[in-house]
Amino acid sequence: MGAISELFSLSPQAGEAGNRKAMFFKKTEGNLLQCELCFRRCLIPEGQRGFCRVRENRKGELQNLVYGRPVGLQIDPIELEPMYHMVPGHKNLCIYTASCNFRCKHCQNWSISQSAPEQIRALKFTPKEIVEETLKQGCQSISHSINEPTVFFEMMYEVARMAKEKGLLTLCHTNGGIARAPMIELLKFLDGVTVDLKSFSPKFYQDISEAKLEPVLETLKTIRESGKHLEIVNLIIPTLNDKMDDIRKMCRWIVQHLGKETPIHFTRFSPQYKMTHLPYTPIKTLEEAMEMAKSEGMKYVYVGNVVGHPANSTYCPKCGKKVIERTHFILLKNQVKNGLCPFCKEKIPGVWSVA
Repeated sequence: MGAISELFSLSPQAGEAGNRKAMFFKKTEGNLLQCELCFRRCLIPEGQRGFCRVRENRKGELQNLVYGRPVGLQIDPIELEPMYHMVPGHKNLCIYTASCNFRCKHCQNWSISQSAPEQIRALKFTPKEIVEETLKQGCQSISHSINEPTVFFEMMYEVARMAKEKGLLTLCHTNGGIARAPMIELLKFLDGVTVDLKSFSPKFYQDISEAKLEPVLETLKTIRESGKHLEIVNLIIPTLNDKMDDIRKMCRWIVQHLGKETPIHFTRFSPQYKMTHLPYTPIKTLEEAMEMAKSEGMKYVYVGNVVGHPANSTYCPKCGKKVIERTHFILLKNQVKNGLCPFCKEKIPGVWSVA
């Protein structure tokens, strides 16, 4: 299991992007519609689309063009999200569509996220069919990832709602640019969220992602307020966001606003898209970031995209013993029992069962 082709073959139909009335928009003067799904709040004229390329004003109604049109469905270990504190080793079905509401120059999935719906082959799966396929394939969870799931909000919302009715865990991996109201609505049907905190520099967000930092911080606080499980990813890019002073500030903010038990993944950059001129992140830099986070009190700090690194695994912050052993995204041994360290009974935060 795990190959994309396994699920492609289940529904080989390709076609133009679907459409469905969007959630979270309002009519303004003239023929303009204001999308209220993400921080951009695009004003969209008749026949035009928002910044995300997938929400279009059609005769005074905002349409989502990728509803029921995932680009792919794939089965992976849940660790690939990454989500390390949720049912370790379980099979997860991931869905994704075209496009994104950011323009990250370093995007690792740029061929999908930087394509408009009509530029990339799409499948035909209704939310109900996605949930049914998840159960058929023996997966315990569904995640919305790869591209930015905010752009397929309506499909994600329906999939998550139906999945919860069937007893599945539901996840979302987001850039955090979603607006507060839709995030609150979506959290009703989510068990966990992974957020990319790309940098703690507003300038980085503006120059590298054509986005803003503040909405991401607000999203992080909204998730924490909900009580749902939260993990953070910080992809460290040489020369762009690898200054330890900035990483220290970021970690202090996380401890203050989200809590020191929030897992953080410092992941290795690989040259992609418009940043092929930059080198891979030195492992030493990732380790320095890890030690910085620990020095600020963070209890669960991981190094990602480095196969076999000791910081792929989870250690009890009280007794220091290894409680979950991993190599990269592969689970080797899970000793957490009922959310507790088996050695000293320290509580390990997370979601440890499907029920």
